[in-house]
Amino acid sequence: MSRPETLARERVKCLLVDDLEENLLALAALLQGPDVELLLARSGAEALELLLAHDVALALLDVQMPQMDGFELAEFMRGSERTRHVPIIFLTAGLSDARRQFKGYGSGAVDFLGKPIEPFVLRSKAEVFFQLHRQKRQLAYELEQRTRTLQLNEMFVAVLGHDLRNPLSAMIFAGSILQRSNDASTRNSADLIVQTGWRMNRMIADLLDLARARLAGGIAISPTDTDLGIVATRIKAERDVMAPRRDLQLEISGNLRGHWDSDRIEQVLNNLIGNAVEHGERDSTIELVLLGQAEDSVTIRVSSSGTIPDEALPALFTPFRDGRYRARGEGLGLGLYIVKQIVDAHAGDIHARNQDGRSVFELRLPRFAPGSQLEGEV
Repeated sequence: MSRPETLARERVKCLLVDDLEENLLALAALLQGPDVELLLARSGAEALELLLAHDVALALLDVQMPQMDGFELAEFMRGSERTRHVPIIFLTAGLSDARRQFKGYGSGAVDFLGKPIEPFVLRSKAEVFFQLHRQKRQLAYELEQRTRTLQLNEMFVAVLGHDLRNPLSAMIFAGSILQRSNDASTRNSADLIVQTGWRMNRMIADLLDLARARLAGGIAISPTDTDLGIVATRIKAERDVMAPRRDLQLEISGNLRGHWDSDRIEQVLNNLIGNAVEHGERDSTIELVLLGQAEDSVTIRVSSSGTIPDEALPALFTPFRDGRYRARGEGLGLGLYIVKQIVDAHAGDIHARNQDGRSVFELRLPRFAPGSQLEGEV
């Protein structure tokens, strides 16, 4: 028998509390059935002991009991995390007393039933709560299974991404050797191998970051004393060599030192610039601006000609996003999602907008990321 079928057939538990034995027996006779387990208590203290040991779908409490009445018992139940959400139906002979009803609902009752109790009404009301409890258990089981499946999928992606890197590195290395060939056709083929290899390497890195973010609740960072001006200057120098046809203008001002993970911030800037290359207008200038005038944070802007469709703006930082705003065969739609995860890990914020015919990504980084060893003047 499968687990869902077992859950559906498991008996639900119903707590009956009354200080009179004959009343308990009468209630039990009305509610007994093959799918219901009845827990009988003759006092509030005995009821609390049963509630500590059992997961109860419904509690039927007599209002008038010595020592601890039904209202006091209900208040104890609402004060405990374990029993806070147990539905309570009060049984009382004084149903016409409005003040008593107000007190009962204030104690957490979902309903009142007057004595003598109508059997059909009691069974109908109880069955509603029994069914809700069964559905709750089923939903909890399904959530647990789906959570487990997602975790296994993320672990599989992480392991696969890690294991793919070794053969991929060998392919890139072999391609780089073939690039030295005297034969033009061989060199062209080698260039394609190397370019494709690096593209796959970036996609694998994105998948690994996705797995890390989801399995660990975010991307881990190691903040150190960092000068973002040096990081940005290095990125520009590399871009000028690797992609001379796309002009990258760099503007830096103010104090750009702080405690960040320099490798991760470099990844953010490269992803945003690469995004601008892919989606900006051909041969247009990309602007990278770093502003360090604020005492407690640094602002970074990456902009390029061309606007982002309005319908794409709300979903830019979601993984595997659909729609027109996707890299043209260059990735998995994870770049901006990973950017957001890294910025979040630094306790920063990022947003995108269209301004004067250009798309602008602007992020703010506090000078001290969480986990920094030093907090003070930089």
